[in-house]
Amino acid sequence: MKKFSTWLAAILMAAGLGIVAPGPASATTSYCGLVWGSLAKADQDMSTANVTNVRTGQHYCFDRMVVDLNGPAAGYTVRYVPQIVQDGSGFTIPVRGSGRLQVTVNAPAYDGNGNSTYTPADPAELSNVAGYQTFRQMVWAGSYEGYTSIGLGVRARLPFRVFTLDGPGSGSRLVVDVAHYW
Repeated sequence: MKKFSTWLAAILMAAGLGIVAPGPASATTSYCGLVWGSLAKADQDMSTANVTNVRTGQHYCFDRMVVDLNGPAAGYTVRYVPQIVQDGSGFTIPVRGSGRLQVTVNAPAYDGNGNSTYTPADPAELSNVAGYQTFRQMVWAGSYEGYTSIGLGVRARLPFRVFTLDGPGSGSRLVVDVAHYW
């Protein structure tokens, strides 16, 4: 019986040390190593390209939105807003989610003759984001006077980054990644 009491005391002591002295936490390390913020990000250049497609994808640490262009990407504004507003009319567009990102690409979704280069099949659901960890809804806010706007409903105001990529071919892409957590 004395052996049992000794073993029991040793096990309880080891368990107690795990509770009393947890491993060190680092305030400088963020989720997945991401160090993005949630403030507006912008590049004021104007693109000579046109928007040709909008799509989404899921990654381990973030959800991704991609805007395809038929030439070099240049210029955008991405920021959290209280409401998504339709280009030209100023009407509010309802969107699911507690956070709302207004993504404005400094490129039209029409060519020089006014012909559409991107027409969404369903302006209220540009991409099916059911099951995404962060995205809740992606809506078309219009293309007006050389600018194209997309509303992105997200779970909460979370960190995001914006960048451009060349290709495929002579095209390019505007990429918006929204983190799953802070």
